[in-house]
Amino acid sequence: MKRSNKLMAVLGLLVSAALVLSACQPGATATPAGPVEIKIAFFGPLTGAAASLGQEQLAFARLAVADFNKANDGKFKATLVEEDTDISPDKALPVCQKDSDDKSVLGVVGPAGSGQVEACAKIFEDAGLTHVSSSATRPSLATAGNKTFFRVVPNDDAQGPTDGNYIADKIGSKTVFVMDDQSSYGVGLADTVQKTLDGKGVKTSRASVTQQDNDFSALVTNIKGANAELVFFGGQVTSQGALLAKQLKEQGLDIPVFGGDGFFVVKDYITDAGGATEGSYASVFAPDIHSIPAAADVVKAADAAYPGWGSFGPPTYVATMVVLEAAMRASAGGNFTRAGILAEVGKTNMASSILGIPIKFDANGEVQGASFFISQVKSGKFVQVYP
Repeated sequence: MKRSNKLMAVLGLLVSAALVLSACQPGATATPAGPVEIKIAFFGPLTGAAASLGQEQLAFARLAVADFNKANDGKFKATLVEEDTDISPDKALPVCQKDSDDKSVLGVVGPAGSGQVEACAKIFEDAGLTHVSSSATRPSLATAGNKTFFRVVPNDDAQGPTDGNYIADKIGSKTVFVMDDQSSYGVGLADTVQKTLDGKGVKTSRASVTQQDNDFSALVTNIKGANAELVFFGGQVTSQGALLAKQLKEQGLDIPVFGGDGFFVVKDYITDAGGATEGSYASVFAPDIHSIPAAADVVKAADAAYPGWGSFGPPTYVATMVVLEAAMRASAGGNFTRAGILAEVGKTNMASSILGIPIKFDANGEVQGASFFISQVKSGKFVQVYP
């Protein structure tokens, strides 16, 4: 009888230990019958010059979390850590380190900008923390050998030629003034556009500004002297695009500004420009999802949550779902760890998405089948003109 009691005591201790270990696993709850907790982080510019873009992205990340929780009620519960990285690599670095050190954070949506991804890539890689960006487009991000990086939008190798060819072939500009804002994104995009234009026989001039510049009047004089028919501005700060357009008009230059993704913001680029950007352009990595049937419910919710949203939010919704669904599959497969989630993100195979395309990644973390879209400001609205 005594030996039997000892055996029962040992078995009881083993069971208790197993329960404790189970409760300590990432995402586990205190009650075994409760939903599995999935904690992920959002990285974006919630303050600063690009705050309007970051706030839109955050609104869509929140919508994705809410939709995921509703669809998996009682089984999984996702929570979102909301991190402000501005558009500065210096500001992103400590945030990346903090969340990498927090083992309860299982994945990251972002960072939003190429510069922040470059700054944080090694930290994430060393921590095995998967990060899925919805707006960082510098091509080298995917070829630097970092296995934890993914993005749901195409890169500048697609955007630059798309923009340059449209300027030369569709708009028909013969002389173009090319600008960049000295950011990782801006320089790379401007370089590719200029190379494409030069290859088409378009005469180009080049200048750089900083993201802190708030007066382009002297630069406008140079643009005038170059007889430019269009200004291409590889920049991230939307208000700078609007300011350039206004100062061009003030000096009598009735030529369009053509910007990248960062200029696709209705309030900052159209409304705040007071009509100066009428006829100007912006290319962006995602379509207008209003006409995509699979996006109908998200469009309705987004209209209520963040009126006036553009094309930065929808890819963020998709990126958030990629991370959450990978975590769900990792849990089901018995490997609910950062390594397990990384493996599952790489296997992502969404048959459809609110972007109108399936979501799959190649070996470098690039989304397959994505393309860029070009819109023109017409009657105070963005109107898609390509494709």
